[in-house]
Formats: sequence, C-alpha cells, structure tokens
Amino acid sequence: MRADWAGKDFYSVLGVKKDASASEIKTAYRKLARENHPDSNPGNEAKHEKFKEIAEAYDVLGDADKRKKYDEMRSLYGSGGFGGRSTGGGAGGFDFNDLFGDRGQPGAGGAGGGFGDVFSDLFGGAGGRQRGRAQARPQRGADVETTATISFTDAIDGVTISLRLTSDAACSTCHGTGGKPGTKPHVCTTCEGAGYVVSSVGGAFSMNEQCPTCGGRQLVYDDPCPTCHGSGRGVSSRSIQARIPAGVKDGQRIRLKGKGGSGENGGPAGDLLVTVKVGKHRVFGRTDDNLTLEVPVSFDEAALGAEVKIPTLGGTPVTLKIPAGTPSGRTFRVRGKGVTKRDGTKGDLLATVEVQVPAVLNQAAREAVEAYRDATTDRPLRTNLFQGA
Repeated sequence: MRADWAGKDFYSVLGVKKDASASEIKTAYRKLARENHPDSNPGNEAKHEKFKEIAEAYDVLGDADKRKKYDEMRSLYGSGGFGGRSTGGGAGGFDFNDLFGDRGQPGAGGAGGGFGDVFSDLFGGAGGRQRGRAQARPQRGADVETTATISFTDAIDGVTISLRLTSDAACSTCHGTGGKPGTKPHVCTTCEGAGYVVSSVGGAFSMNEQCPTCGGRQLVYDDPCPTCHGSGRGVSSRSIQARIPAGVKDGQRIRLKGKGGSGENGGPAGDLLVTVKVGKHRVFGRTDDNLTLEVPVSFDEAALGAEVKIPTLGGTPVTLKIPAGTPSGRTFRVRGKGVTKRDGTKGDLLATVEVQVPAVLNQAAREAVEAYRDATTDRPLRTNLFQGA
C-alpha cells in the first residue's frame, strides 16, 4: 500500500456513503467502470485516470476485510492519531514511511506490533504493499465479429439462428494467468505492479502504455504456461443461439451484449457483432420499412379498370382495385402489409402495375387492336413531344 492512500476517500471516488452495502458499492463500481473504461474512451486520458482511481477504490471497498481495515485506518488518520498529514520525516509530524517500514524492526514495538500491521495486513501481510498494487485489474473481453446469412422472409419476421464462433478466451491450462500450473507469480519489476508504464511523447507530455513485460496483468511468472507460452490466452470454439430481430436490413450489424470473448480477472465478456446478409425474394422487394411488388396487368385491365388479387408476404392475398385508365408504372399502397418496425407497427406494401404488351396476337386479337387503332387515329399522342423539343 502506498503512503498517500491514507489521505484518499475511496467512498467519494465511487460516489457512495460510508455505510453503503456491498451491493451498492458493486453497482456503483460497475456503472463508473463502464462509463470510464479505456476501451470505451480511446484517447481520453482523463477517463483513463478516472478508471484507475475507480479500480483502486473498488479493490479496497469491494473486499470486506480490506474495507474494515481501511475504515480503521481512515478513522485514525482523520482523528489526527498519526500526528497530521505529513508523509515525510520531520520533528513536528508523523512519518508514514516509518509507519510502513517499522514492522519487525528493533525498537518499533516488537516483531508483530504497531500500527504498521494494520496497513501491511490491509493488502495481505508483509508483502501487502506490493500485492495491493499488483491486484490484477478486471479486463473486458474482446468483441467478436461474424456474418450470418438469412432468408428474405426471416429478415421480415425475425429468426433465431445458431452461430459457431471461434474467439479469443482464457487459456484452458492456466485459466488466464499465463503461469505454469502450480507456480506462484511475483510483482512485475518493469511496471512495479501498476500494469502500465509511462512513456514520454515529447516535451512535457507523457502517456500511459500497457506494460510490455506483464501485458497489463501486473504479475509475472518465472515459469510460463507451456500451452499459451505465458500469454494467458487461448482459442475457444462454441455455438450460441442468436436472435435476429424482425425487420433487420441487409448489411445491418446487430450487437449482442456479453456474447463475445471472455474477460480477464473477472472482467465482463465482450460483445458479438453480427453483420446480417439478407437473401433475395423471388417476388417481393424492400424499400426501408415497405415491401415492394410488381403486378403485371393486361392492356384491357389498365384501360377499362379491374380488380386483381395480389399476394402478401406470409399472409392472405388482397384485392387491388385498378381504376380505368391506369398508366403503367403507377404504384398503389396497401396499408400494414410491409415490414415490422421497431415500435411494433408495420410498413406498407407498394404494388406497382406493369402493363404487359403481348408478343404474339391471334387473328381475333389483331383485328380488335387494329379496330382500336382506327378508332383513335385522331389522338395526337406525340404532339407535346415535338413542341417540347
């Protein structure tokens, strides 16, 4: 434990009262950790530093024994029992360095006595000073990306699919520690248990980077795991059931919380990002939340008017009323027969009529068309075409 921790208010860091329950402390930590996690705030040094303070506070308050001893320490410190806030030597103040170093030394109150016991035991005995700093921080698992191809109908109605995933996970031999089973770790000497090192980027600016020796785990093993060679990571193959919501579009990416790579040191799992590919339909198309349909009609139906039945996707057919004189390309809207929206309502079916011209006419049909032409020879269809040119 560092000497300056005696002057820190971990309750204030987590935004909870001193008598907060363990559940309230955990809830506060998770909320603040999500808001300030480096993965969610790339390049934001202020958030990164805040995250370290939050992790440091929860490391103490999240453990009942550590919290009890911390409260005792704060009580003594706040009451002036240590002779003020001095952290260095001096005739008028108390030297915290002496307090942390007096244990087991002659004239310091015996091998096991003194206030030093409270602080060193706070993080686990004589080596607590280092171990407190070397408590491995929870690390969020990596996000995993995959692609799923579904049918046009499944995209409209929604579907549950099975996905086979291969992702990064904790090594099955060492369970993510990176050490050979049966061996014990020691504090990383490169970062001194912090998990990061400070590097200069020019001038008065510096930044924190993951420790290259321990990879941010704060602890190292002299004997690395033979399976993962000390990385602590392995490959996991698993099958999951994923729900694709109704109305998903081609190319849309669905985020499934907590379905990605496993976290480290109790950290949360990452997310699964599924890019959806939607197949084509033989009859229907789609525009936003509307379905589209091309309806072939004959010349006489368009000219004289008609009622024609058209299909709906997954439902009963509906009757489309075509007024007399309907031109080719006109679109009719059938309400509520389209794609399911996020609010549960449905889009529409847009039916576009396409007037069909017969490629072959029998004798009777030809005579009828010729008679129609003779009857309409006085209609100047292309007069405006030339005037406009």
